[in-house]
Amino acid sequence: MSIDQLDLITEAMGLPRGHFYDQYYEEVLTESTPDWRRIRPFLYGCEEVGNLNGIQKAVQLLLDNLMYAPLLFEVAEDFYNNGKKNAAIILYENVALSEKSQHSERLALCQYRLFMCKLGDDQSKNYQTALQFEFFVDRLNEYDQLDALKDLANTYRSLRCWDKVEEVTRKLNYVAKVLYQKGPKYFNDRQTSRPLFVYLAYSYLLLGNVYENTRNYEKALHYIEKYANLDWVKEDDIDSEYWKEKFQKWAKMNALETRLSSGDLSVLPSYSFYIEDNEDEVLLSLLNILESANRHNFNVDSVLQRFEIPAVTQQDFSKSVYSEKTIKERLTRFYYELAHYYLVNGESNSGVGYLINCLEKSASINEKNCIIRCVGLFERYRDHFDSVTIQTYQKIIAEVYKNEKKIDSTPVT
Repeated sequence: MSIDQLDLITEAMGLPRGHFYDQYYEEVLTESTPDWRRIRPFLYGCEEVGNLNGIQKAVQLLLDNLMYAPLLFEVAEDFYNNGKKNAAIILYENVALSEKSQHSERLALCQYRLFMCKLGDDQSKNYQTALQFEFFVDRLNEYDQLDALKDLANTYRSLRCWDKVEEVTRKLNYVAKVLYQKGPKYFNDRQTSRPLFVYLAYSYLLLGNVYENTRNYEKALHYIEKYANLDWVKEDDIDSEYWKEKFQKWAKMNALETRLSSGDLSVLPSYSFYIEDNEDEVLLSLLNILESANRHNFNVDSVLQRFEIPAVTQQDFSKSVYSEKTIKERLTRFYYELAHYYLVNGESNSGVGYLINCLEKSASINEKNCIIRCVGLFERYRDHFDSVTIQTYQKIIAEVYKNEKKIDSTPVT
């Protein structure tokens, strides 16, 4: 009996699809020699009804025979490309375990996919996930390395681990430069998710970001110039022209932001006008302005009054070029910088609201550094807050401590 036939029988009986899948596994799949023509539809059926345990058990039937590893990997790729991450994780983990060679390209691809699947809201776990995957990056083929290094660098950037961002980005820069010099005829069958020059230009953007955040503004401007001027790019198709325009806009914004960050208040009007013409960059740009204002004691009330803060924080980010984890990290920092700005300037009613927002969001993504900063700021201005606010603060801190204790007591497997 096939899964399709079983589904028809189940439907005729008025039962939900998948009702007999566990019985099918016990009485059909385990009672005969493993048959890919039966197991493959079973895997898809289990995924559709959410029976992840069924997928795990079916995969176990096949792993003794290495010929099934490529077939399972193809199904995992299909699940991954269609956003079915939980099912894909099971397959990738088992295929990885079946690989005998630690230098297998398929093993490295499994680890790359697992890295992308497991990234979530918990920043502490994201850091550990990134460290585990970094060990496998060099085992990917050169073209897959481009996207892998980009994703790894972006993850470390969202964690603000600038030493790791620089380390990974310099690898990305080297690989991208070598491949771009070889030209499009090299490995014609290889595809990248973006035009090849984009990875090289993006490595310059990331390095500029590293040096701006480590306050080496001269070097930051040096790398910004490298992707502001893309005369060296050979491609002129529609997709390439789109990315050239993107980098030129980013370069203009980042040059202004770097100068502002260095204390050059004269660029604030130009930077403010830039924000109004680029809605996608409002959150990041206001965050940059607030960080600079807090660092150099600027007054930016006139800029903040031109934007509705609730609209900025609640806008639809689904079409943003930035990843979800990057958006959440920036929102958390944005609330902190707003709180800091208003509290320093004597507006405790506004400041405490943003501080509580920041603390709640920091706790939800386990952003420990931001939690520590929030605690320091709260204690500094505690005398300005009423008893209700203090109780709310204490409740959040207690929950953070409770969750931390749970993590510490979890046995290592």
